[in-house]
Amino acid sequence: MGVLDKIKKQPKAPHFLALDIGTEFVKALIFKVEPNPEGSGERGVIVGTGRQRQRLGDMNGGAVTDISGVVENCLRAIERAEDMAGVSPTDVIIGIAGELVKGATTTVHYERLRPKAQIDLPELKNIVERVQEKAFDHVRKQLAWETGYEEIDVKLVNASITDVKIDGYKVTNPLGFQGKEVSVGVFNAFAPLVHLGALQTIAGDLGLDLISIAAEPYAVARCVGVDEAQEFSAIFIDIGGGTSDIAVVRNGGVEGTKMFAIGGRSFTKRLAQVLNTTFADAEKIKIAYSQGKLTKDSEKTVGEALMEDAEVWLSGVELSLSEFSDIDLLPSKILLCGGGSALPEIKDVLEGSDWYKDLPFAHKPKVRFIKPEEVTTIVDETETIKDQQDVTPMALANLVLDQEEEGDTIGKIMRKVVKAFSA
Repeated sequence: MGVLDKIKKQPKAPHFLALDIGTEFVKALIFKVEPNPEGSGERGVIVGTGRQRQRLGDMNGGAVTDISGVVENCLRAIERAEDMAGVSPTDVIIGIAGELVKGATTTVHYERLRPKAQIDLPELKNIVERVQEKAFDHVRKQLAWETGYEEIDVKLVNASITDVKIDGYKVTNPLGFQGKEVSVGVFNAFAPLVHLGALQTIAGDLGLDLISIAAEPYAVARCVGVDEAQEFSAIFIDIGGGTSDIAVVRNGGVEGTKMFAIGGRSFTKRLAQVLNTTFADAEKIKIAYSQGKLTKDSEKTVGEALMEDAEVWLSGVELSLSEFSDIDLLPSKILLCGGGSALPEIKDVLEGSDWYKDLPFAHKPKVRFIKPEEVTTIVDETETIKDQQDVTPMALANLVLDQEEEGDTIGKIMRKVVKAFSA
């Protein structure tokens, strides 16, 4: 049973849990689904929030390394959210991140033998399956090269059709159209089975019904710009504790995602070395610095140390964006979220140098933070969500409110594809 099935078969507003299991924190959101009073469709209303800091050994680079430790942290975060909400939902969507989560748009071009015949459902399904097989083989080869394991098992996490053209004419639904040349682009996010299995085990240990696992950069890329739809383009950078996740969106479609293992913990470790202190104390100093609470002398010392790591981080951004070789022109808008983005040096290095000139930008990109209110499909009734660090769990909640309705043929096909490739 899919998420939309669950929503439609419950007479009262159902409650769901969004669980962002990050390297630094577990964040839990409890939200209810109700009709959107300001328009068509539905919205999510957050009624409970909770968070719990992870221990150093629980996660590494966005991946679970101690299942029992993460389960314990999830329990604490969920309990806090439940106390606030007054309800205990059992249906959960969990985010997944890490360097080995791969997302990209694959396009297949083909020539129809009967151009005057209308495109029907079997033909469309055949096109999508061809795209998926091509993408699956590519991801397995890429992961084998990166890890050194030839037979690494990967599963499909998310999939969506990003672009359909018939004889060069862009359409949103190809069914019923005639034409000779057809091209279909599908965004796919794959993750290694070992990572997915860990999250499935965690959900089981928590007694939760896992309705979906979502690639977090994909979720973030889908949560902003809904109103602009096909005109929206941006580069999303979500800086967590262990990784930085990048998603490129062009004309409303996710072109691809990249991740690299530099996040908030990297900056904390640098501070601990420079200041000759413990990791825990360095983390407190880093937070105080980002909030402008240090003395001028201390602020200068900390700022200089963090700037060195910020420049290394920027190199990771440059390298990641250079790998989008199929994109002629990158969007000139960079949207930041995640707890790590609060460091002033992050925005400074993006705005203060000419790093972008070696990449296909039309002009210097504008940089800003994502505000929680920009996730227009999710409303915070608790008034506890204040800034960009809580955008990721909101983005996961937004995926439950997928804009594709149950009657949408394309949506049905993609849900079946995800099910088939993740079985």
